[in-house]
Amino acid sequence: MTDTLIGPELREQARETGSDLACREYDADLWFSEQPTELEFAKSLCADCPVRLECLTGALERHEPWGVWGGEIFEKGNVVARKRPRGRPRKDAALVEQAAEAELAARTRELALAGVAVS
Repeated sequence: MTDTLIGPELREQARETGSDLACREYDADLWFSEQPTELEFAKSLCADCPVRLECLTGALERHEPWGVWGGEIFEKGNVVARKRPRGRPRKDAALVEQAAEAELAARTRELALAGVAVS
């Protein structure tokens, strides 16, 4: 088992860097919402988090089943490009999905350079 920071340890690391954690300030339901727009907002809040990589690494190691962790959306234990809304897909859904997949691939490459393996 690795020494992945969770809970109070993440808060302590954030205090040491002089930062607050958005996931501790906003309603926790935001990070586990069923609404794609709310999940995208949660992802954007994670962008400047000082412990983003540690959070993502921990979520990958724990095989988190869902939610936003380290600025990525998890669904059924996997990182997904975006959460699909309920109902019938839009006519341009394939184009939107391709763009989201390309963006996820770029983020995955960046994370690989930082030493985080995203499946």
